[in-house]
This record gives sequence, C-alpha cells and structure tokens, in this order.
Amino acid sequence: MLDTEKIIQELFAYIDASPTAFHAVAEAAARLEAAGYEKLEKEAEAGIVPGGRYYMTRNDSSLIAFRIPKGEVRRFRIGAAHSDSPSFKVKETPEMGVEGHYIRLNTEGYGGMIQSTWLDRPLSVAGRVIVETENGPQTRLVNLDRDLCVIPNVAIHFNREINKGYAYNPQVDLLPLFAGAAGEEQEDGAEKAVTLAGLCAQELGIEEEKILASDLFLYNREKGRRMGAKGEFIGSPRLDDLQSAFGVLEGFLQAGQDDTETGCCAVYALFDNEEIGSGTKQGADSTFLSDVLDCVCDALSISGAKKRDILSESFLLSADNAHGVHPNHPEKSDPTNRPYLNGGIVLKFQGSQKYTTDAWSAAQVRSLCKKAGVPCQNFANRADIAGGSTLGNISSAHVSIPAADIGLAQLAMHSAFETAGALDTGYLIALCREYYA
Repeated sequence: MLDTEKIIQELFAYIDASPTAFHAVAEAAARLEAAGYEKLEKEAEAGIVPGGRYYMTRNDSSLIAFRIPKGEVRRFRIGAAHSDSPSFKVKETPEMGVEGHYIRLNTEGYGGMIQSTWLDRPLSVAGRVIVETENGPQTRLVNLDRDLCVIPNVAIHFNREINKGYAYNPQVDLLPLFAGAAGEEQEDGAEKAVTLAGLCAQELGIEEEKILASDLFLYNREKGRRMGAKGEFIGSPRLDDLQSAFGVLEGFLQAGQDDTETGCCAVYALFDNEEIGSGTKQGADSTFLSDVLDCVCDALSISGAKKRDILSESFLLSADNAHGVHPNHPEKSDPTNRPYLNGGIVLKFQGSQKYTTDAWSAAQVRSLCKKAGVPCQNFANRADIAGGSTLGNISSAHVSIPAADIGLAQLAMHSAFETAGALDTGYLIALCREYYA
C-alpha cells in the first residue's frame, strides 16, 4: 500500500531543496550517499568493483549513478529524467538602475516558459558561483533563500487591453525588481550600492571580490501543496521534471541492492539542459551516458562482442512529465489517447519518434506496470498540434538500446506553478522499483 501523503511530502522536500539544476543534483547526490553510494571524481577512475555503488557528476548539474551486480553483468537498466526547468538566467553585471529609485536585475529566458505566470510572485535567486581560493577556482552552491525579487505587472489602468492578450517583451516587461536605489550604510557614513554578487558573497561568508563567475537563476519560492476537494491534486513549481526525477530516484534506491541473480547493472541518469535542447556537454545529447557505461565496462574488463551483447539486452526508461487532458480545453488533447491526472504512468508516442516509444518498448512498460500493480495510460499529440521532445530519442541515439518515453500527467506544463495528480508519484516509484528489481 502506497503512503501517498508521505510520498508527496518527500517530493515537496526534494523540489524545495532544488531551486536550480545544480541543487537538484546536489540533493540527489546527498540521497545517494546516504544510501552508500560513492562519488567518483573522474569518469575514467579505477576502483569500480562488483557489488559497488557509485555516482558521477558533470558540470555540477547532471548526475549518473549506477549499481554493479556482484555477479556477471548481463544488461543495463537505465532510468533517466532531467534536472532543469524553465526559468530566467541572470546576466553578467545584472544591476540596472531606474530613475535613481529602483534597481532591476538584467535577465534572459531559459527554456520555453509561460511568461505571464512569473509575474507578481515571490522570487529569489539561486545557482552556483565560482570562487577564488588558495587551491584555485572552486564551486559553491548558493541560494538566497528569501523573498528577494518580484516581476510586477503593469496596472490594468495603464493597459486596459491586457486581458485580451499581451505579448511580453522579455527585456522590458519581465525584469525583476531587486532593490530600492538606497545602498547599505558604511561605517564612514557613505553608502555602498547593493549588488547581487554582494548578497551571494554575504550568504557564503566570503568577500565579494572572491567571486570569479556565476550561473544564477530566478526561481519561484512558492511551496508545494495538496489541492482539490479531497486533496487529489498537487501544485508546485518545477514539477516538470523534478516529479519524475524524484520518482525514478526513489525507485532506484528502493529496488534490491543484490542484483546477482538478474545480472542487472541499474543506472540512474539525471541530465541538465533538456529545456533548451540537451545539446551541451552535460545534456542527454552528450557523451555523458556512453562515457559512464564505457567506464563500467572498462573497469570490469568487458569489451567487444560481450559489451555489444550486454547493450542488446539493455533498456532505457526516459521519464519526463506528460500533458494531461485540460479541464477547460479538452479539445486540445488527442481524440483517443487522453491521459488524466491520477491515471498512472503515461506512455508517450509520436510518429516522428521525438518520443522514442515503439510497440516493443511499450509492451515492456505495460508488462512492468501490471507486475507493479500500477495503472498505465497513453499520450499522443493531436495530428494538427506540434508536440515537444524529450530525453529518450536523444539518449538512445548515443547508446542505441530499446527505449520508452514515459511521464506523469500534469496541467500547465512550463508554468511557474504546475498541477499534477496526488497519486501519480507513488505509481512512478512503484514502477521503477519493479523495473530496477
């Protein structure tokens, strides 16, 4: 029996600890280490042995964990999700004064967001900074964990037509208000201008001059919550794709640790930059996954025909949330493939193979769902509506193994606050536990 409330609160805790992809990876790493996983600093690092549990990171924003069976490796079972969500990236030298009274932050869009949903919400800034140390540049994660910014709407009195539709200019309309123009008073009575770097330095307990560079993002500070007449829905920022990232990780950790009988090398992959096409060194369209699998095979003296045989028996389960039927716009969904919130695992299909599911891989997922006792439903785009893409086809182009794209049904994908089903995270955990076991 699934403990839905416990699962939801753990999901919210994971999302709350993950305002950026960097933090999502750090939180996943902490959970892995608590379960006995060892971090390998280099992808070619020796020391991988049968029965070992390891993980690697790339760019601080992607992570791959794997569990070596005690016996012979006969297959890889890979589950993948992504760590990033649409947001606003803070530009270099971001402070912008306005008439001597306000300071805004200069930002640019990251990913395909619903822009209007970011206005009039409590926002803050998080990410990573690179600091100068005696041992050279080092990374520090930072989260200015307070209500720091807001992107204020223009009053309806100044834009009477806004409810008829409005095209936001991201360089004008979507810059966050950061501070008043007054600075911090110094001991000599002079004022020092407030800067974002200064706040980051203060948070880290270092001098501002020690910060060499940064990757900082806005994030929505609203907390996750249950909603609906009977608490049947959940709402939270970053459900796409941290709901899947959390569910796959929990299934990975809960599955049996001794895979001697199955010969399964269980792999958990959390990729960055899916929202901007995955074409980075840490994205699904990189060598990260193939490099890690090569590292495992090299350490275990698996090469040539044996490695090809192992890959032929392997599988990739790509988890990225799916569009549920919208209560106000049911006509937007396909006539016959209509997933609903709390309807369970969503198998995603597309004729162009932007979703990599085919008949064989779909059959495998449906069989696993039956064994796990969880419902399964289908998603396909209407033929006259272009859909998005995800990790499955990109990853399987680098590691050519059977793959299926799945997700959990949600509403308002790419909004600053999204809605999903209260039961579905538990279904994903149960499926992945069965998959990895």
